[in-house]
Amino acid sequence: MPEYRLHAGPMTLALTFDDGPAPASTAQILATLRRYGVTATFFMIGANVAKYPDVVRQVADEGHRLGNHTWSHPDLGTLSAARIREELERTGEAVARAGRTDPPKLFRAPYGNFSTASLAVAAELGLRPISWSVDPEDWSRPGTDAIVERVMTGARTGSIVLEHDGCLIDEAVPTPGGPADRTQTVDALARYLPQLVDAGYRFAAVGP
Repeated sequence: MPEYRLHAGPMTLALTFDDGPAPASTAQILATLRRYGVTATFFMIGANVAKYPDVVRQVADEGHRLGNHTWSHPDLGTLSAARIREELERTGEAVARAGRTDPPKLFRAPYGNFSTASLAVAAELGLRPISWSVDPEDWSRPGTDAIVERVMTGARTGSIVLEHDGCLIDEAVPTPGGPADRTQTVDALARYLPQLVDAGYRFAAVGP
């Protein structure tokens, strides 16, 4: 079954970012994480990995954990086991090639739809399914204040926070206010992360 909580000791939580990599927003998120010495987990879309391998290498080189978020971000509940395997295997190979690492051992289903078939395929491939417990819905661009408030309200020992550093869209430079615009996510992270640090929280990547 998917994991919804982190088990890494008291006052420890995990920050996770989906749908990247993306040249601008991923780099800005990495800069903030670097400033506070925080390690996070990035669940990457294979199609974006193929477009931006240098960003994948940067994420890996800075010590963050890489996860598999499928090649094309489909609803896995609509796919056969064979198609699911193709989505996961293709992405794992791309991430390993781009990041010069082993293939990811973590898997997150798009939309959180861990179908029975997807869990079976993940088990066959040795992938650990990871969900989340705090979702500020940053992808919907509800406003920086709303994202900060939702993360701070939900944060507690063992929380897995979901946010998004990218989008499956062919925009290297996102249109302001468009679906790939992650400005609110970037700004919110810069605001809530020091608050969590000051509150005594520690941060860990998801997985072993």
